Amino acid sequence: MKDAVLYTRVSSREQEQEGFSLGAQSKLLREYAVKNDVRIVETFEDVETAKMAGRKQFSEMVKFLERNPSCRAVLVEKTDRLYRNFRDAVTLEDLDVEIHLVKENQVISKDSKSQSRLMHGIHVVLARSYSENLREEVKKGQRAKAETGIFPGHPPFGYRNNKAERTIEVHPENAVIVNRVFSSYATGTFSLVQLSKHIQKETGKKISKTNLDKMLKNPFYSGYFVWSGTTYKGTHECIIHPVLAARVNDVINDVRKPKYGKAEIAFRGLMKCAHDDCTVTGEFKKGKYVYYRCSGSRGKCQLPRFREEEIAKRLGEPLKNIHVPEEVVTRIVNALKSDGERNRHEVEEQRSRLQQRLSAIRRRIDGAYTDKLDGKISEELWQRKSQEWNAEEQQIQMALNGLNYADAGNRVMNAQRVLELANKAYLLYETPNSTEKAKLLKTVLWNCSIDAVSVMPAYRKPFDMIFERAKTEAWSGREDLNLRPPGPEL
Repeated sequence: MKDAVLYTRVSSREQEQEGFSLGAQSKLLREYAVKNDVRIVETFEDVETAKMAGRKQFSEMVKFLERNPSCRAVLVEKTDRLYRNFRDAVTLEDLDVEIHLVKENQVISKDSKSQSRLMHGIHVVLARSYSENLREEVKKGQRAKAETGIFPGHPPFGYRNNKAERTIEVHPENAVIVNRVFSSYATGTFSLVQLSKHIQKETGKKISKTNLDKMLKNPFYSGYFVWSGTTYKGTHECIIHPVLAARVNDVINDVRKPKYGKAEIAFRGLMKCAHDDCTVTGEFKKGKYVYYRCSGSRGKCQLPRFREEEIAKRLGEPLKNIHVPEEVVTRIVNALKSDGERNRHEVEEQRSRLQQRLSAIRRRIDGAYTDKLDGKISEELWQRKSQEWNAEEQQIQMALNGLNYADAGNRVMNAQRVLELANKAYLLYETPNSTEKAKLLKTVLWNCSIDAVSVMPAYRKPFDMIFERAKTEAWSGREDLNLRPPGPEL
């Protein structure tokens, strides 16, 4: 009786479910073994493509044959189940084993006739050609899918595939985390390492620095995606509003962002030299004192060195200049609440109108499709009209998605938070912790230019507008002060 190993393979679990069962292959091969007096001593099965070398169980089978010289036969359904590449074919040939191709009714070994070996070689070439052609067709299909605005791959964190409808939908829990990532980073107060810790503390979700970087740079969240080097407008729902995405992009590309080193130097990255516009950097002296100086990248500079305590005192001065009178804060918040109530009614009315239009369009599409099936309208007319209706449906859906960001309540809350922070900024700054001081400064300021005696701040929005109002005392007492809260959450 001859000893042999049994090898079965499918390309994917989905392929197995569609009828290319590993069990069916195994049954066929075992029946063959019984009829031909072959004893199966080991079985191997793979669920992966055979177009490339390196399959796990195939490699294990090769090792088994190398260790067991008494076993010199492999039972397999047909050539393309065993391999679709020349390297694996040569590997088995070098082992000097018999390959029993049951469905092809062939046994290939070193003693096979030249014609049999030729036919087997042709089968290998055809199997490889099939794999290559399939790859080209898949790429062609994926490109065609991308051109219609549908992402051809697995969506990023925050989304999920709806297998029943073959669409991409928002993951309700993970989308909230994505929003927190973007809104937190947009403040400009976090490095990626700090952001990772912050998100884990807030949501319990641990996201690495590398994955955060990919997430923040991924246009998918604001409605676009890149496929094979080309950017497409997607039909999927946006998680991140384009305004917030633009703010995050500004923070990523901001050359004034601090460069985070191993040592924690609180005010590093917040200042530039007024003499030559170079970065003001910090460094430890004697292991415990922190001094700040011009980096001198444009040559020797006359800016003196400063102790951290002196810098902290000077940087706190700009916070005194963004005070808003309490009565003005009250009037602005009350006015925004009143406007917000009107806006909510307008948004609900607009949403109702859009949903009615969307329902009408979908009924029209369904009715026309039924007419096409009944032969009442031609294929050409159906294609032309369905494209028009689908485009209109997409526009209405985008308009509905846009209404999701028209949240007047959040705008009032954000405005109140900004105004309260403006009034309490200097009081909060009196903390003895330099790191906390720097965090507050990074919320309010983009950067500061300093010389030997002065600090010239550059305020972030909307604190720049508050500063201008406070500087001129232009609090008119009217409710239309044009103080607009920031869009996305700070």
